[in-house]
Amino acid sequence: MHGTVLSQEMTGADIPNWVLVHGLGMSGRYLMPMAQLLAGHGRVYLPDLPGFGRSGNPPQVLSIPQLADALAAWMASQPLGVPVLIGNSLGAQVIVDFAVRYPERLAGAVLVGPTADPHALKVSTHLGRLLVDIWREPAGLYGMGLADYLRAGFGRCLRTLRHALADPVVGKLPSIRCPVLIVRGGRDPIVPQRWVELATGLIPNARLVIIPAAAHAVNFDAPEALVAEVLDFHNQENVHAPRG
Repeated sequence: MHGTVLSQEMTGADIPNWVLVHGLGMSGRYLMPMAQLLAGHGRVYLPDLPGFGRSGNPPQVLSIPQLADALAAWMASQPLGVPVLIGNSLGAQVIVDFAVRYPERLAGAVLVGPTADPHALKVSTHLGRLLVDIWREPAGLYGMGLADYLRAGFGRCLRTLRHALADPVVGKLPSIRCPVLIVRGGRDPIVPQRWVELATGLIPNARLVIIPAAAHAVNFDAPEALVAEVLDFHNQENVHAPRG
Protein backbone atom coordinates (compact mmCIF):
# COMPACT_ATOMS: atom_id res chain seq x y z
CA MET A 1 0.00 0.00 0.00
CA HIS A 2 1.08 3.55 -0.74
CA GLY A 3 0.80 6.19 1.96
CA THR A 4 1.56 9.85 2.56
CA VAL A 5 2.62 11.34 5.89
CA LEU A 6 2.14 14.97 6.90
CA SER A 7 3.81 16.38 9.98
CA GLN A 8 5.00 19.70 11.31
CA GLU A 9 7.86 20.21 13.73
CA MET A 10 6.36 19.12 17.05
CA THR A 11 7.85 17.87 20.28
CA GLY A 12 6.40 15.95 23.20
CA ALA A 13 5.57 12.40 24.16
CA ASP A 14 1.87 12.60 23.39
CA ILE A 15 1.67 13.90 19.82
CA PRO A 16 -1.58 12.62 18.27
CA ASN A 17 -1.44 10.38 15.23
CA TRP A 18 -4.30 10.43 12.73
CA VAL A 19 -4.94 7.88 9.99
CA LEU A 20 -7.30 9.10 7.25
CA VAL A 21 -9.11 6.48 5.13
CA HIS A 22 -10.64 7.43 1.78
CA GLY A 23 -13.98 6.42 0.29
CA LEU A 24 -15.02 4.29 -2.68
CA GLY A 25 -13.00 4.83 -5.85
CA MET A 26 -11.03 7.69 -4.35
CA SER A 27 -7.50 8.11 -3.05
CA GLY A 28 -6.04 10.01 -0.14
CA ARG A 29 -5.76 13.13 -2.34
CA TYR A 30 -9.28 14.39 -1.60
CA LEU A 31 -8.57 14.08 2.13
CA MET A 32 -5.68 16.53 1.81
CA PRO A 33 -7.62 19.71 2.78
CA MET A 34 -8.47 18.09 6.11
CA ALA A 35 -5.05 16.47 6.48
CA GLN A 36 -3.21 19.76 6.06
CA LEU A 37 -5.25 21.31 8.86
CA LEU A 38 -4.80 18.31 11.16
CA ALA A 39 -1.05 18.31 10.54
CA GLY A 40 -0.83 21.35 12.80
CA HIS A 41 -2.03 19.16 15.65
CA GLY A 42 -0.15 15.89 15.10
CA ARG A 43 1.11 13.44 12.49
CA VAL A 44 -1.30 12.57 9.68
CA TYR A 45 -1.14 9.37 7.64
CA LEU A 46 -3.03 9.00 4.35
CA PRO A 47 -2.91 5.46 2.94
CA ASP A 48 -4.39 4.46 -0.40
CA LEU A 49 -6.29 1.18 0.06
CA PRO A 50 -5.33 -1.72 -2.25
CA GLY A 51 -6.73 -1.19 -5.73
CA PHE A 52 -7.08 2.57 -5.33
CA GLY A 53 -4.90 5.62 -5.73
CA ARG A 54 -1.20 4.84 -5.97
CA SER A 55 -1.47 1.44 -4.28
CA GLY A 56 -1.12 -1.67 -6.39
CA ASN A 57 -4.08 -3.61 -7.77
CA PRO A 58 -4.64 -6.97 -6.07
CA PRO A 59 -5.84 -9.74 -8.43
CA GLN A 60 -9.21 -9.89 -6.69
CA VAL A 61 -11.54 -7.13 -5.49
CA LEU A 62 -11.25 -6.97 -1.70
CA SER A 63 -14.20 -7.17 0.68
CA ILE A 64 -14.62 -4.76 3.60
CA PRO A 65 -12.87 -7.12 6.08
CA GLN A 66 -10.04 -7.68 3.60
CA LEU A 67 -9.60 -3.93 3.18
CA ALA A 68 -9.52 -3.58 6.98
CA ASP A 69 -6.87 -6.32 7.15
CA ALA A 70 -4.80 -4.53 4.53
CA LEU A 71 -5.09 -1.29 6.51
CA ALA A 72 -4.00 -3.10 9.69
CA ALA A 73 -0.97 -4.56 7.91
CA TRP A 74 0.04 -1.17 6.52
CA MET A 75 -0.38 0.50 9.92
CA ALA A 76 1.86 -2.14 11.49
CA SER A 77 4.64 -0.98 9.16
CA GLN A 78 4.36 2.63 10.30
CA PRO A 79 5.65 4.27 13.53
CA LEU A 80 2.20 5.51 14.54
CA GLY A 81 1.44 3.82 17.84
CA VAL A 82 -2.29 3.77 18.60
CA PRO A 83 -3.91 6.43 16.37
CA VAL A 84 -7.33 7.91 15.82
CA LEU A 85 -8.82 6.61 12.57
CA ILE A 86 -10.87 8.99 10.43
CA GLY A 87 -12.76 7.70 7.40
CA ASN A 88 -15.15 9.11 4.84
CA SER A 89 -17.91 7.00 3.27
CA LEU A 90 -16.57 3.50 2.50
CA GLY A 91 -13.48 4.43 4.52
CA ALA A 92 -15.71 4.80 7.58
CA GLN A 93 -17.18 1.36 6.89
CA VAL A 94 -13.67 -0.11 6.75
CA ILE A 95 -12.89 1.54 10.09
CA VAL A 96 -15.99 -0.01 11.68
CA ASP A 97 -14.74 -3.48 10.76
CA PHE A 98 -11.22 -2.56 11.89
CA ALA A 99 -12.49 -1.31 15.26
CA VAL A 100 -14.38 -4.53 15.93
CA ARG A 101 -11.53 -6.90 15.02
CA TYR A 102 -8.51 -4.80 16.04
CA PRO A 103 -9.82 -2.89 19.08
CA GLU A 104 -6.35 -2.48 20.59
CA ARG A 105 -5.05 -0.80 17.44
CA LEU A 106 -7.01 2.47 17.61
CA ALA A 107 -7.71 5.08 20.27
CA GLY A 108 -10.87 6.43 18.66
CA ALA A 109 -12.78 6.64 15.38
CA VAL A 110 -14.35 9.44 13.37
CA LEU A 111 -16.91 8.22 10.83
CA VAL A 112 -17.65 10.91 8.24
CA GLY A 113 -20.68 10.12 6.09
CA PRO A 114 -20.52 6.40 7.01
CA THR A 115 -21.96 3.82 4.65
CA ALA A 116 -24.02 1.79 4.10
CA ASP A 117 -27.58 2.89 4.84
CA PRO A 118 -29.42 -0.40 5.60
CA HIS A 119 -32.57 1.02 3.94
CA ALA A 120 -30.76 1.47 0.62
CA LEU A 121 -28.81 -1.69 -0.16
CA LYS A 122 -29.52 -1.82 -3.88
CA VAL A 123 -26.71 -0.78 -6.21
CA SER A 124 -29.14 1.28 -8.30
CA THR A 125 -30.33 3.21 -5.23
CA HIS A 126 -26.80 3.96 -4.11
CA LEU A 127 -25.71 5.08 -7.59
CA GLY A 128 -28.77 7.33 -7.82
CA ARG A 129 -27.85 9.00 -4.55
CA LEU A 130 -24.26 9.38 -5.74
CA LEU A 131 -25.43 11.20 -8.86
CA VAL A 132 -27.41 13.63 -6.69
CA ASP A 133 -24.40 14.18 -4.46
CA ILE A 134 -22.07 15.00 -7.37
CA TRP A 135 -23.97 18.23 -8.01
CA ARG A 136 -23.75 19.21 -4.34
CA GLU A 137 -19.98 18.84 -4.02
CA PRO A 138 -17.41 21.57 -4.74
CA ALA A 139 -16.38 21.78 -8.39
CA GLY A 140 -12.77 21.07 -7.41
CA LEU A 141 -13.70 17.53 -6.45
CA TYR A 142 -15.02 16.58 -9.91
CA GLY A 143 -11.75 16.22 -11.81
CA MET A 144 -9.97 14.62 -8.88
CA GLY A 145 -12.77 12.09 -8.38
CA LEU A 146 -12.96 11.20 -12.08
CA ALA A 147 -9.19 10.68 -12.29
CA ASP A 148 -9.21 8.43 -9.22
CA TYR A 149 -12.17 6.39 -10.51
CA LEU A 150 -10.47 5.93 -13.89
CA ARG A 151 -7.25 4.83 -12.22
CA ALA A 152 -9.07 2.26 -10.05
CA GLY A 153 -11.36 1.17 -12.90
CA PHE A 154 -15.13 1.38 -12.80
CA GLY A 155 -15.39 -2.41 -12.64
CA ARG A 156 -13.35 -2.55 -9.44
CA CYS A 157 -15.36 0.32 -7.98
CA LEU A 158 -18.66 -1.39 -8.76
CA ARG A 159 -17.58 -4.72 -7.28
CA THR A 160 -16.25 -2.96 -4.18
CA LEU A 161 -19.61 -1.23 -3.85
CA ARG A 162 -21.33 -4.62 -3.97
CA HIS A 163 -19.08 -5.82 -1.15
CA ALA A 164 -19.91 -2.70 0.86
CA LEU A 165 -23.66 -3.14 0.43
CA ALA A 166 -23.40 -6.80 1.47
CA ASP A 167 -21.32 -6.00 4.56
CA PRO A 168 -23.34 -6.43 7.82
CA VAL A 169 -22.24 -3.11 9.24
CA VAL A 170 -25.31 -2.65 11.49
CA GLY A 171 -24.49 -5.85 13.37
CA LYS A 172 -20.92 -4.71 13.98
CA LEU A 173 -21.70 -1.32 15.53
CA PRO A 174 -22.61 -2.52 19.07
CA SER A 175 -19.20 -4.25 19.33
CA ILE A 176 -17.18 -1.03 18.92
CA ARG A 177 -15.54 -0.15 22.24
CA CYS A 178 -13.53 2.96 21.44
CA PRO A 179 -15.01 6.49 21.47
CA VAL A 180 -16.68 7.34 18.15
CA LEU A 181 -17.66 10.61 16.50
CA ILE A 182 -20.11 10.37 13.60
CA VAL A 183 -20.24 13.36 11.26
CA ARG A 184 -22.86 13.94 8.58
CA GLY A 185 -23.07 16.75 6.06
CA GLY A 186 -26.52 18.31 6.26
CA ARG A 187 -26.85 18.15 2.44
CA ASP A 188 -25.62 14.55 2.10
CA PRO A 189 -28.04 12.50 -0.06
CA ILE A 190 -26.04 9.28 0.33
CA VAL A 191 -26.17 9.11 4.12
CA PRO A 192 -29.60 10.11 5.46
CA GLN A 193 -30.20 11.48 8.94
CA ARG A 194 -32.15 8.41 10.10
CA TRP A 195 -29.17 6.16 9.34
CA VAL A 196 -26.60 8.17 11.29
CA GLU A 197 -29.01 8.46 14.21
CA LEU A 198 -29.47 4.69 14.20
CA ALA A 199 -25.71 4.12 14.01
CA THR A 200 -25.04 6.56 16.84
CA GLY A 201 -27.56 4.78 19.04
CA LEU A 202 -26.04 1.35 18.37
CA ILE A 203 -22.45 2.28 19.26
CA PRO A 204 -21.88 2.25 23.05
CA ASN A 205 -19.79 5.45 23.18
CA ALA A 206 -20.73 7.63 20.20
CA ARG A 207 -21.97 11.10 19.46
CA LEU A 208 -23.31 12.67 16.29
CA VAL A 209 -22.46 16.03 14.73
CA ILE A 210 -24.13 17.61 11.70
CA ILE A 211 -22.29 20.13 9.52
CA PRO A 212 -25.26 21.77 7.79
CA ALA A 213 -23.68 23.27 4.66
CA ALA A 214 -21.67 20.18 3.63
CA ALA A 215 -22.60 17.29 1.35
CA HIS A 216 -21.06 13.79 1.47
CA ALA A 217 -17.34 14.64 1.26
CA VAL A 218 -17.28 16.84 4.37
CA ASN A 219 -13.49 16.51 4.49
CA PHE A 220 -13.24 18.34 1.13
CA ASP A 221 -16.33 20.57 1.38
CA ALA A 222 -15.95 21.88 4.94
CA PRO A 223 -12.52 20.82 6.26
CA GLU A 224 -12.23 23.65 8.78
CA ALA A 225 -15.53 22.79 10.45
CA LEU A 226 -14.74 19.08 10.39
CA VAL A 227 -11.28 19.49 11.92
CA ALA A 228 -12.74 21.67 14.67
CA GLU A 229 -15.18 18.88 15.53
CA VAL A 230 -12.42 16.24 15.41
CA LEU A 231 -10.19 18.22 17.77
CA ASP A 232 -13.09 18.86 20.14
CA PHE A 233 -13.88 15.13 20.12
CA HIS A 234 -10.23 14.29 20.73
CA ASN A 235 -10.05 16.61 23.73
CA GLN A 236 -13.47 15.98 25.27
CA GLU A 237 -13.28 12.19 25.01
CA ASN A 238 -9.66 12.23 26.18
CA VAL A 239 -8.75 10.15 23.15
CA HIS A 240 -5.14 9.65 24.07
CA ALA A 241 -3.08 6.50 23.93
CA PRO A 242 0.63 5.72 24.13
CA ARG A 243 2.26 6.77 20.87
CA GLY A 244 5.00 5.04 18.94
